[in-house]
Amino acid sequence: MRPTYSMTFNIAILPGDGIGPEVIAQAKKALDAIADIYNHTFIYREALMGAIAIDQTGNPLPEETIDICEDSDAILFGAIGDPKYDNDPKAKVRPEQGLLRLRKQLGLFCNIRPVKAYDKLIDKSPLKRHIISGTDISIYRELTGGIYFGEKTLSEDGTVATDGCSYSVEEIERIAHLAFKAAQERRNKLTLVDKANVLETSRLWRRVVTEMAPQYPDVTLDFLFVDNAAMQIILNPKQFDVILTENLFGDIISDEASVIGGSIGLLASASVGKDNALFEPIHGSFPQATGKDIANPLASILSAAMLLTHLGLNEEANAIERAVQKSLELEITTEDINPDKPFSTSKVGDFIEDYILNQEDSNFNFTNVHMGQSTII
Repeated sequence: MRPTYSMTFNIAILPGDGIGPEVIAQAKKALDAIADIYNHTFIYREALMGAIAIDQTGNPLPEETIDICEDSDAILFGAIGDPKYDNDPKAKVRPEQGLLRLRKQLGLFCNIRPVKAYDKLIDKSPLKRHIISGTDISIYRELTGGIYFGEKTLSEDGTVATDGCSYSVEEIERIAHLAFKAAQERRNKLTLVDKANVLETSRLWRRVVTEMAPQYPDVTLDFLFVDNAAMQIILNPKQFDVILTENLFGDIISDEASVIGGSIGLLASASVGKDNALFEPIHGSFPQATGKDIANPLASILSAAMLLTHLGLNEEANAIERAVQKSLELEITTEDINPDKPFSTSKVGDFIEDYILNQEDSNFNFTNVHMGQSTII
């Protein structure tokens, strides 16, 4: 039975470069199916960012794009980058500048990256099955502070360089609140990853987060130095629930954890701020696959699920996640996961759409999906 309530949301769509438009198209299929089943309305406004924006406007982030994003309830982003810029170190205007500026402009201070071991893909991970089976981690990385945004100097003779790292109590508190609340909705454990034995900024992180902990008495807080945390993610990733950390450490830890899932094509992410939120797959623009209909769209589709959760549509997000799980179980996946009998990007998207639209059908019906089509028989 379909819900009787209806909600309307404005979604900014930034397809970007490379395979971005292809995977975004599949995410939109999933959202449109959700809108149909759950009586919602998603109003899409598409905008330019990245290499395509440079080519058309000379600017990787046109002002019109910023306006569309600021007026939206959420942003769905594809990918960014192009070989003609990647291979030209002298290029002064680059696609990545658009994304960095957008994060800063919208105050997207918190990056959220789920890391999950899907049973069907465990054997594709370089780690052993018994080590990673059951892993379900959510990494909260501070995104707009720290060493990446600190003062940078180079001596006149070019022999001494410095990168400053600074954090304020406010910067730490705003992301820590989000991480604590996430832990409350999950398994009630939060691990702060820092280097408090060496760095003053890490000591501030540890003090601030410790002082906040009594506000969340149902959450167990523990601490790991980043070097030990990097080791523990490989040795025993199941011990983690929510990981909270600063910008540099989060950049490294989240990429390390990405190998657990078995395919980068399944890794979604969110970048959220006080008033705005952007959702994107973590894979790049993958120019070698552009236009070939072979790119894995599941990370983009799972990013759409995260978008729905952000909008408070948890049941709807779960419907997308179930559809993705079913596509993996039935091996209705692209060649990176299923090289022997791969489905195309668009056919995977069609299956996800069909599954959402026919959630009450038996599982048997979905085993009858033919290789050449996605329609349920």
